[in-house]
Amino acid sequence: MSRLLCTLLLSLLALSASAQTFNASVDRTRLNEGESVELTLESSDATRFGKPELQPLDALFEVLGTRQVNRLTSINDQARAVTRWIITLQPKHSGYVVIPPLRLGDAQSQAITLHVQASGGQTGGQLAPIFIDASLDQESVYVQAQSVLTLRIYHSVSLYDDSSLTPLEIPQARVEALGEPRTYEKDINGIRHGVIELRYAIFPQESGELLIPGQVFTATAVERSGANDYNPFGPRPGRVTRVKSPEIPLRVKAKPASYPADVPWLPARSLSLSEAWNPQPEQARAGESLTRSLLLKVDGLSSAQLPPLPATRGADLRRYPDQPQLANQASEFGLTGSREEREALVPNRSGQIELAAIGVQWWNTLEDRLERSSLPARTLQVASNPSLEAQATALAQAPATGLPGPALWPWQLSTGLLSLSTMLGFALWWRARRQPAVLPSQQTGPSPRNLLDDLKRSCLANDSLATRHALDAWARQQPETLADMAARFTPLSDALDGLNGALYSESGQHWQGRNLWLAIRSLPAAETAETSLNPEASALPPLYPR
Repeated sequence: MSRLLCTLLLSLLALSASAQTFNASVDRTRLNEGESVELTLESSDATRFGKPELQPLDALFEVLGTRQVNRLTSINDQARAVTRWIITLQPKHSGYVVIPPLRLGDAQSQAITLHVQASGGQTGGQLAPIFIDASLDQESVYVQAQSVLTLRIYHSVSLYDDSSLTPLEIPQARVEALGEPRTYEKDINGIRHGVIELRYAIFPQESGELLIPGQVFTATAVERSGANDYNPFGPRPGRVTRVKSPEIPLRVKAKPASYPADVPWLPARSLSLSEAWNPQPEQARAGESLTRSLLLKVDGLSSAQLPPLPATRGADLRRYPDQPQLANQASEFGLTGSREEREALVPNRSGQIELAAIGVQWWNTLEDRLERSSLPARTLQVASNPSLEAQATALAQAPATGLPGPALWPWQLSTGLLSLSTMLGFALWWRARRQPAVLPSQQTGPSPRNLLDDLKRSCLANDSLATRHALDAWARQQPETLADMAARFTPLSDALDGLNGALYSESGQHWQGRNLWLAIRSLPAAETAETSLNPEASALPPLYPR
């Protein structure tokens, strides 16, 4: 028994899920007598085959055409097959007509109610192949209020796709298109006409008489004199036709004198004001934010005409507003504008916090009177936050202990480090400033003392060749050349002559170097600017230091 109940329950759930995948919709719910409407049946169940049962439509509608569209879409990386049946219907009666539920297998669509308005009588004269009809939903409106202009283009002949319509421009009013153009068919005097319908929302900006200008429609009508005359690659056989819509006067009324002067002017058919919280106000805690969303929806005005909503006011409450979200939605009656404002509210303390009421005054254009829509005042019960209270207690006790607060320590540390780095950089700059631009190069090789010792050893050893090399090395370290020293000191000149004679003659092996060493040891210092300032700078060290 239990297994049977489970099976029945699963079957009912499957039937319910499958029924939700078969939907019905129409392109409009209000139409005139003799006009057609498009019914769209959509199924997303790929296991169903066949076509919907259309017999229930025969009693109230005339089925003008049916076409099927198969489409494959991807939702969340999953392929989804959708089948649509688009059915063109023409109601047989005026008034409220119901499209009955239709079945596709075991699925059933929902019923849809249409409002078919009776036509005011049809002319018996001959109608043009293409003509325009323009109408306003009302003859007079308040300034800045909405008036809906409906433009219908009728054609009893086929048109090419090169048709165009001049834009609607009114300097004294704002104009906004209401959706995309709609196409359907209508029977006029027994002749079926195609209809192109366009709708505009007009908002007059000045009171007085406003003239809606006419619009020019240009199209090429198909004309075929015979089947053999048509050439798909040649010029289009047709006649260019231009028709103009009639001009319509609109009476614009000024703002009523009873309307408050300090309140934004809002003429509308209806107005609603609502709010939403995240999290809920009952979950409010001190120090934690609440998001409050205020939504203003106005039927008969665009979102650009809606004023900012009053800000939330409350004691011990911080407010952080967000950018407002504006949106427009086209409907059967025109434009519906909405303005959503979000704000984050942070209570500073626990307990009760009072929020004032929020109200918006507006003018009801249907009943021609002043109305007020408001949200009632609210009391927030803010719960305590232990973490916030512990932090507040620590901050309150910090000055009493005489210790620096934690917020001051990073600031003091950063200031000290900055001062030390500044002083160090200045000291390095001052030291570098006192240094010479180019450091003096240090002398490389043997020192003058070592060279003089080498010269002494070679002279006392009577080695003429070694003496010559040692003499040249020592002379390169002196401030003057060897020739200059010999020119100003005669004993050195005589000793050098003896050395040169020993080097370049056969008597070199009997050369005695003591005289040369004595001459070098007795060589007086040169009289230069440097030696005059420091006489001991170039003096030779003593031969036998004590």
